[in-house]
Amino acid sequence: MLDQPLPAEQDTEDLDHYEMKEEEPADGRKTEDEGIGKENLAILEKIKKNQRQDYLNGAVSGSVQATDRLMKELRDIYRSPSFKGGYYAVELVNDSLYDWNVKLLKVDEDSALHNDLQILKEKEGTDYILLNFSFKDNFPFDPPFVRVVSPVLSGGYVLGGGAICMELLTKQGWSSAYSIESVIMQISATLVKGKARVQFGANKNQYSLTRAQQSYKSLVQIHEKNGWYTPPKEDG
Repeated sequence: MLDQPLPAEQDTEDLDHYEMKEEEPADGRKTEDEGIGKENLAILEKIKKNQRQDYLNGAVSGSVQATDRLMKELRDIYRSPSFKGGYYAVELVNDSLYDWNVKLLKVDEDSALHNDLQILKEKEGTDYILLNFSFKDNFPFDPPFVRVVSPVLSGGYVLGGGAICMELLTKQGWSSAYSIESVIMQISATLVKGKARVQFGANKNQYSLTRAQQSYKSLVQIHEKNGWYTPPKEDG
């Protein structure tokens, strides 16, 4: 179990600059939509339109604080070189800012997980790891709940139901300064470091939100009692 937000070493230079901290503001003021593609700008505009309509209908969901931060996170992601470079993709479930599906499209090419994903593409036509991020009204002061949706994995600190055993995803290890992109990239790196492998032929129904929440609750209780284990550096 990890108690550090980043592994001791990185296998790829691409991840070297992803430290778990909020990005420093760039010099000078930029418009909030600068550097965002037209398709993603349309998504942001749709979200804002839906929010206005919900307000008029008296059906506002979430909190102003969480909504503002999540809009900022989404804008930052749409500007990101890693997002534009196809390392991952983000889709809002039912256009909800509080429910994200994240596809990990690229993992370390030297890893067994990368090879497994190539085989998965041949077998099932998909070559990515699907994560779900669920945010609550008190975000960013509490972490999102993150689980693996598919494929079924062994290793990589992935628990029953698809929950992920990482301290930074618990209240104890979380910081409101963490950006969602840095969390996404950290999960990708941790899966590789933990030697995650695709379980071909596994029962896909074993991953569910309910089971993942149960596993997460159990791991939090265990680590609150016993602390977190840091693997030796030679183990990655």
